[in-house]
Amino acid sequence: MLRLRIQLLKPEKAQTYSHQDLIHDALVNAWVAAGATTEDIIGDGSKPWTFAALGWHRGHTGFVHTLIVSTSDPVLARLLTRFKADTIKKRRFNEEFLDFSKANISIEPDPVFPQQTQLACLFYSPLVLKDKQRSGIKKVWHSNLAECDLDGRINHRLSTLSEREVKLSILPDSLYLRANPKHSVLVNLKRFQNGSKSFVVGMQAPLIITGSEEDLRLAWYTGLGEKTRNGFGCLGLLETGVGR
Repeated sequence: MLRLRIQLLKPEKAQTYSHQDLIHDALVNAWVAAGATTEDIIGDGSKPWTFAALGWHRGHTGFVHTLIVSTSDPVLARLLTRFKADTIKKRRFNEEFLDFSKANISIEPDPVFPQQTQLACLFYSPLVLKDKQRSGIKKVWHSNLAECDLDGRINHRLSTLSEREVKLSILPDSLYLRANPKHSVLVNLKRFQNGSKSFVVGMQAPLIITGSEEDLRLAWYTGLGEKTRNGFGCLGLLETGVGR
């Protein structure tokens, strides 16, 4: 298990992007340069990893100064130690260019101490869960954490990925949910060369995660929910916030 912080230090300017796939593809380039195969990191059978782009948005433009990249898989963790900043680049359609070659790369410390049973977290990247009751041919995404079976959905996915039973309790901050009933965000996920686009709806809120030390660590390094490999469900510590 390993997690990196890839940060553009001031006075370097934040990089801009319009769709999240630009960041995903830049990280895929870095994975491949580090020795990963496409089967390791892309597709339904790929190994678990996630990322988050820290920064802000202005209109439809995203600004990113820090990338968090994390994996719970031992093979990918070894490859993650080989990440080089100058391989985290991507040009799309000769229009957008993401370049983290001047970034500083550091290993994030493990936040789970021996015999620890709780983590107070926030989402560095939104939690994505498909609404199975309303989804048909067209996908419908949950937009309210209070209406989701968080324990069931998250434990099922983590249990499948780890091939063992995971028993976590996920409790969003109820005061935050009352004060922010609309806590969902639309994420522009991908733009195709023909001009068509895709998006997902994610949810964000502080939360308390309770479980065994092993299960907490799995959640931290794997991420929660669906589409984690596309940059969703990446956790941060509530006490440290986002920062730069």
